[in-house]
Amino acid sequence: MTTPGADAFDFVFGRWHVHNRKLRDNTDPACNEWVEFDATSEAFPVLHGLGHLDRITVPDPPDGAPFEGMTLRLFDPATATWSIHWSSTRAPGRLDPPVVGRFADGLGTFEGEDVLAGRPVRVRFEWRVGTDRPSWHQSFSWDGGATWRENWTMTLSREG
Repeated sequence: MTTPGADAFDFVFGRWHVHNRKLRDNTDPACNEWVEFDATSEAFPVLHGLGHLDRITVPDPPDGAPFEGMTLRLFDPATATWSIHWSSTRAPGRLDPPVVGRFADGLGTFEGEDVLAGRPVRVRFEWRVGTDRPSWHQSFSWDGGATWRENWTMTLSREG
């Protein structure tokens, strides 16, 4: 028997071309300069489907050196929520605090707390699915969730 919500991220399995659009410095609330770049990603299930690994390779970002990132997603059957953890070669040895949430009506919303550039920040990931080009959106709130500012989007298209 499958726990409701455990298959919510199954759409992301496989290889993807990823178009990125992000603020050049998303740790600066005043930054208004956007950069765009391409990447590849591959996602697959682990832990008998209660987890996923997603590896992204960014060979030529305009805002720094090439990097590799990894997302670990874990499903908690007791709460029917997903926790999403991020790590990359841009911050070696760091696993970011998770954002936690679930999907409803084709929209996944996941939130958590972090500290960036020495300042507390609320982080929101949104996954918009239901088409052949799912997208991921990251927003930060520097005022405890009163206002949000989107700072990074990824639009995925299947490879091969």
